[in-house]
Amino acid sequence: MLSEQAVPVVRATLPAVGGALDEITERFYGRLFAARPELLRDLFNRGNQANGEQRKALAGSIAAFAVALLENPDSRPDAMLSRIAHKHASLGVTSEQYKTVHEHLFAAIVEVLGDAVTPEVAQAWDEVYWLMANALIAVEARLYQETGVPEGQVWRSMEIAERREETADTTSFVLRPTDGSPTGPFRPGQYVSVRVALPDGARQIRQYSLSAAPGHPRRITVKRVDGDPAGEVSSWLHAHARAGDTVEVSAPFGDLVLPEGDGPLLLASAGIGSTPMLAMLDHLAARASTRPVVVVHADRSPASHAHAEELRRLVAALPQAALHLWYEEPGDSGARPGRADVTLIDLPAGTTAYLCGPLPFLRAVRGDLLGRGTAAADIHYEVFGPDLWLGTEG
Repeated sequence: MLSEQAVPVVRATLPAVGGALDEITERFYGRLFAARPELLRDLFNRGNQANGEQRKALAGSIAAFAVALLENPDSRPDAMLSRIAHKHASLGVTSEQYKTVHEHLFAAIVEVLGDAVTPEVAQAWDEVYWLMANALIAVEARLYQETGVPEGQVWRSMEIAERREETADTTSFVLRPTDGSPTGPFRPGQYVSVRVALPDGARQIRQYSLSAAPGHPRRITVKRVDGDPAGEVSSWLHAHARAGDTVEVSAPFGDLVLPEGDGPLLLASAGIGSTPMLAMLDHLAARASTRPVVVVHADRSPASHAHAEELRRLVAALPQAALHLWYEEPGDSGARPGRADVTLIDLPAGTTAYLCGPLPFLRAVRGDLLGRGTAAADIHYEVFGPDLWLGTEG
């Protein structure tokens, strides 16, 4: 909760700070990487830095947190904090790094806003930062404790036991610890980070959902990211990773997880967003679940749909599950043409929805669900990459 002194200052300066956040975050990252180049080399996603998405995500999280402090002073935006904390833990972020961020972020604020940053303004926004940072530090400390690792020490060496080409641009990798130890538990829907050494000496990190349920060998499914810039890690894995090679893999994290109980579920995905849903369905099938489950998936075409036959098999194994497919180019597959439209589907009362896919898909499906009366608290999602949705979910 903000102090009484800080509330009017943050409220009065939020438009100015919010309007300058893009410039502030650009200067912040420039200062940070000049002082600590190893952070760009070995921690931050260089592709998201190049296209500006990381700056937008940081700006969105700060603005959303400040707004939440003003509009709901007696509560915290725990859903937002949880997503960020899980991502940080999967990267091995430590509490000391928040001090480094604070130093360069506030220097950037002063550079951009100049004399407008009076001592009162600096103190008020310092409160905002440390309320958010300390909340994240606490959540991340709990995640490290639950995982059974010291702060930041989430990495282990794993061998690629199997490589399988799923589609022209999607490949699965089955992973096993190089020391023969158990892989440990995880919850269906979680992801791991994979860290690889690139030719220029950088060790870049990306997150990939575990696409098979607990109890099966640990599997990730990687879509090659083309474009400018292309995905550094996905491209490297597709080009170089073979059975017998080793990669560094984090402990599992992520809060888009299958809930216990017998309530009805909607699992809606697009493209490679199907991977956490596969783990959830695999888990339900292994337990012979009788939960009502509606599965929605959208893709470009039958040929681009990774794990399509596996998805059909898992849905068929559940007595109260139904599968609805949309392909932009359906051919003779029997799928609906175009983009997914959940307004065409009957959903049981009390359905809890889990969404994963590109941001336009998430926005469209979430909007349709809200329009048909699904409570916002019953709609959960995962974004692959920086969460550019922060502050827009109200």
